[in-house]
Order: sequence, then C-alpha cells, then structure tokens
Amino acid sequence: MKTYQKDLARLLAESRALFFRDGLTLKDGRPTPYFVNFGLFRTGRLISALGSIMADFLIDTKTIDSFDVLVGPSYKGSALAVVTAEELWNRHQAEKSFDYDRKEAKNHGEASLKAAMFVTGALFDGCRVLIIDDVVTTMATKFDLLGRLTAEATARGHSYHPTGVVLYIDRQQTTAVYDKNEQPLLNERGQNAVRNFKLATGLEVQTILGIKEIIDYLHQEKIPVSQNDKMEPLSAAAVERFKQYLGAYGV
Repeated sequence: MKTYQKDLARLLAESRALFFRDGLTLKDGRPTPYFVNFGLFRTGRLISALGSIMADFLIDTKTIDSFDVLVGPSYKGSALAVVTAEELWNRHQAEKSFDYDRKEAKNHGEASLKAAMFVTGALFDGCRVLIIDDVVTTMATKFDLLGRLTAEATARGHSYHPTGVVLYIDRQQTTAVYDKNEQPLLNERGQNAVRNFKLATGLEVQTILGIKEIIDYLHQEKIPVSQNDKMEPLSAAAVERFKQYLGAYGV
C-alpha cells in the first residue's frame, strides 16, 4: 500500500467515519455490518488530511494532467472538491479550479439572465472535468451529476468534457435485487455498478482504496475501529461478518 492509502485507512478509523454497528442498513434497504460516513470529517484537521490524500493520489497517478476543473456532487462531494483543490496547491503547487452543483438552479445576481446549476462559475467552454466523490455503491449520484453537467453545458451553449471519476472508497459490492414489492432480496447479487457505469459512459473510474484492503490493513495493524461505539481493534467476529457480507454481495 502507498503511504496515502495507509493514511486513508487510518484516518477512516480515527475519525470514526468507518464504523461497525449492529442493525445498520444501506440506502437500498440491505443490512450491512459496517458503514462509511464522510460527514464525520468535520474539523479542519480531518478534512485537510482527507484533501491531502486525494491530492497525493492525483499527483501519483498523473491524473492531475487530465482535467481543468474538479467537480464534487452535492453535498459531501462539494467539500471534497474544495479541499482537494486547496491541498493540490498547498502540497504540490498545482492550481486547479473546482465547482459543485446546486440542488436548485440560481436565477438571481450573476445568474439573473441565465440560471446556474453550478456554484463557482469555474466551468468554461471546452473544459475537462474530473468528478470526485466519497464512496461508490450504485453510482447513481455520478450518473445524476453527469446529467447536470450536460444540462448546464447545453443551457450555456458550452461543451464540457468529463474525463473520469475518482473515489476515495469502493464498497466492492453489487447493487440490490428487489422483489415485486420493492423489498431487497437478501443474499442476492445484483449488478456491478462500477462496470456498468464504465460501459454506459466510457469513463474511467479510479478508487484510492477498496473496502477489503481497508479492513485487511486495519485488522493486520490492530488499529482501533468503532464497533458498537467502542474503539478497539477489529474483533475476529467483526472481520468474519465483513467477509460473509462480501461473500453474499461482493462484486
């Protein structure tokens, strides 16, 4: 593992953004033994460290040369775009613009004549856009953001060119399968969302770490992780539940 990958795993544990708890469910309705909440990076130190990790990844993989504007989907992706651009400059003297979408178009002030769905005005005709976000499960947020970028470009007579997606974490699992009553079927594998996104858009998707690598590293190094609100090294039972979970839903 690269240093910034180890830093990410440790930061997830320290901040309690990664936690195990009984009774957790995903947005799609399936039970899960763990969850990742990037909203818990809520201090200047923590969010700066998170931005440094993404900045180092973009430099290390030479992705830095492929885009003009970083775009993060609202809400959590907004902060990620800002802090990544800041740390690219602070750590590597690489100046990149950033933007993020609104939930509703702005139609006053500078947007009085033409409503704006994006905040900073960094997007320009012909710009190359790199999307960054926290965690991938279904890729639905990324599809939605691409639609918003297309709508914004069309409204302004511009052409924006998405070059790829970079995510902090891949949950490495398939999508949910539902019954006729729209209830998730347990232990049923759905589709590989990342692969489907690549096929549908032609865009590359990179992740800094997969969840399996994160759990393996934290377990091996005996790093305390929040388990039912207690900070302690991952128990054998927690690791086994995680393995069973990936065995049932993993890609």
